[in-house]
Amino acid sequence: MDAAKRDAHDDVRTGFRALATEAVHAGREDLTGQGLHTPPIDLSTTYPSHDSRGEAARLDAFAATGAALEGPPVYGRLGNPTVARFETALARLEGTEAAVAFASGMAALTAVLLARASLGLRHVVAVRPLYGCSDHLLTAGLLGTEVTWTDPAGIGDALRPDTGLVMVESPANPTLAEVDLRAVAHACGSVPLLVDNTFATPVLQRPAEQGARLVLHSATKYLGGHGDVLAGVVACDEEFARRLRQVRFATGGVLHPLAGYLLLRGLATLPVRVRAASATAAELARRLAADPRVARVHYPRIGGAMVSFEVHGDPHEVIAGVRLITPAVSLGSVDTLIQHPASISHRIVDADDRRGAGVGDRLLRLSVGLEDVDDLWGDLDRALGAWARRPRGATEEASARH
Repeated sequence: MDAAKRDAHDDVRTGFRALATEAVHAGREDLTGQGLHTPPIDLSTTYPSHDSRGEAARLDAFAATGAALEGPPVYGRLGNPTVARFETALARLEGTEAAVAFASGMAALTAVLLARASLGLRHVVAVRPLYGCSDHLLTAGLLGTEVTWTDPAGIGDALRPDTGLVMVESPANPTLAEVDLRAVAHACGSVPLLVDNTFATPVLQRPAEQGARLVLHSATKYLGGHGDVLAGVVACDEEFARRLRQVRFATGGVLHPLAGYLLLRGLATLPVRVRAASATAAELARRLAADPRVARVHYPRIGGAMVSFEVHGDPHEVIAGVRLITPAVSLGSVDTLIQHPASISHRIVDADDRRGAGVGDRLLRLSVGLEDVDDLWGDLDRALGAWARRPRGATEEASARH
């Protein structure tokens, strides 16, 4: 993605305010009236009330509808004011009616699957690749679900009367493959489409505007942005949110209030972080594509801070050779991370399925942070080593997909 296209994302508006403005102010509108500048952290697990009849009525209403409780909180598993601020802000950024936060991205996906399964809709249609643990959760049938794997063109034919969900990830983890979300949403008909938007974030892509009913984030990644919080969230319409709140209450996959506070703080700088890291990632993708030690580079059309590349040499030597870049699983932090998907994030996926989805044994995934691009390139250059090192004018060229 060139600079002009990246800058165009600055003009995205949520309601009456630009995305960058919403990222700073959403979920905080009441603070000035309370004489506060930063949001308070409510760490209470329970809340006192002398009106037990009133509490009983409120609990009955929640059990019947799943609507967020009005008035004072009751118990931490039912909801928390600090977490609610983050949910409000994320829903505004994604352009949905509501959002429901969970203890992790996998807890969020589990809640969605349980919500559909409770209605007898246990069949899922999914497109590979997905994050490795998402793939495993669907394939292993741990929640009693059944999955049909297909390509985007085959979604319509794969639907059944008991299909409760269609799931895609775009850009996908770790190949960064993209799908036409509007076309996929059309193919789903009345079946809800869930889009994992972890890599793109609402800064680059708002799936709800293209027909997705559910937008999933591993909030651990870009939404938090500093590698210090574990969380997940689903942005959706209020009807689906009510069901998710009931599942969260019953299963206990709640988000800790401190994590909710850190996520709300992370959202304030999300547009700035994503734009800066994306510019560096695009330049690294360009340099990698011109390097004879690299067989292929994957970088999405919409841009972003993720780059995947396949090396001619031993990918494990690259992992062992970095010094500035952090060799670690996860992504979306302010520091740059590199990992070998076939060994870590997608190890749990069957080897044949993994390779069939494009996750080869020589593929490396780079999550670009906020360091200087020349410092990062210097580290990559050293880690790639002397394998097949040639002058810039060498005839052999790496192929790149942008």
